[in-house]
Amino acid sequence: MDFELNENQKMITQMVRDFADKNIRPRIMEWDESQEFPVDIMRELGKLGLLGVLVPEEYGGSGFGYMEYITAVSEISRVCGSIGLSVAAHNSLCTGHTMYFGNEEQKKKWLPKLASGEWIGAWALTEPNTGSDAMRMQCTAKQDGDHWVLNGTKSWITHGKSSNMMVAIVRTGALLDSHGMTAFVIERGNPGLKAGKKENKLGMRASETAEVIFDNCRVHKDDILGNVGDGFIQAMKVLDGGRISIASLSIGIARGAYEAALAYSKEREQFGKPISQFQGISFKLADMATQIEAAELLTFQAGDMKNRGVKMTKESAMAKYYASEVAVRVSTDAVQIFGGYGYTKDYPVEKFYRDSKLCTIGEGTSEIQKLVISRQVLN
Repeated sequence: MDFELNENQKMITQMVRDFADKNIRPRIMEWDESQEFPVDIMRELGKLGLLGVLVPEEYGGSGFGYMEYITAVSEISRVCGSIGLSVAAHNSLCTGHTMYFGNEEQKKKWLPKLASGEWIGAWALTEPNTGSDAMRMQCTAKQDGDHWVLNGTKSWITHGKSSNMMVAIVRTGALLDSHGMTAFVIERGNPGLKAGKKENKLGMRASETAEVIFDNCRVHKDDILGNVGDGFIQAMKVLDGGRISIASLSIGIARGAYEAALAYSKEREQFGKPISQFQGISFKLADMATQIEAAELLTFQAGDMKNRGVKMTKESAMAKYYASEVAVRVSTDAVQIFGGYGYTKDYPVEKFYRDSKLCTIGEGTSEIQKLVISRQVLN
């Protein structure tokens, strides 16, 4: 694997930094306080090609690989974890599921709208009582002629209110049957699709998270991705890529917190010298920098394997597990370096601190990642 940034990565890095400094950074706390999901910013990111990074050019995407994708998500998250999360969920979950498992007609119908940012995507797997235990999902779909009728509730859905379409995995067979679930595409405007409660969250407050309710929601059979009964298997494959997304998000958050702490440590003086010259601070910075580099290498390894079509279940789980835990540790240390100022909203590290925790929970908790890793190692 080549560790040097290629031209595409260099271009994306500079493009995202310029855009984020001008359009995202000035409004971070405004969105955070109001919990506003800035759809207008998502549309602009779509125009830049950042909502279809992995989508082939023939379907309106940028046609890049996972190295460019990791770069894009981490650079956005370095400024704002909320926007990074929304970009990651849109790309890897809704768009990714459609791209990998849709037929040609479905890809031509939906991918150009998703890749351009004209449409915002959502992906619905989790339910109120089935987080890690997705096999026990209670949402059901019953066939009625050429349609399927969906009923039930999904929870913790990114863009659950604002999305234009979502991919929902719903039970069409027996409980606990891995071949008893199916992936449906539901467009906004379907009278049976309703938005429920919007969550009031600790962090990632500008990335919308909400319940989705299916109330006799009728979906035509042509809007099934793949075959009936393949939904759970598809979802597990989508989550392999999704782990790379959260690892990338985690790296960005960690790097943003680290850079803020590094700069502050050089400016803040105590006992007549910058606090960076005290071993207690300099050793913290050394640990932070080392952990970020290690997380990045694990993530690039998983991305390289994904690009080559090699099985990377273990590697993506390792990247997600380690990078997310690093994001929490680094942001915690960043707050400590800032001292009392780190506990205020006048400085950015308190937001990195709040945002980081979701990375150890979303798209598979750290405990689930260790379960995945241990199974792969033992087999």
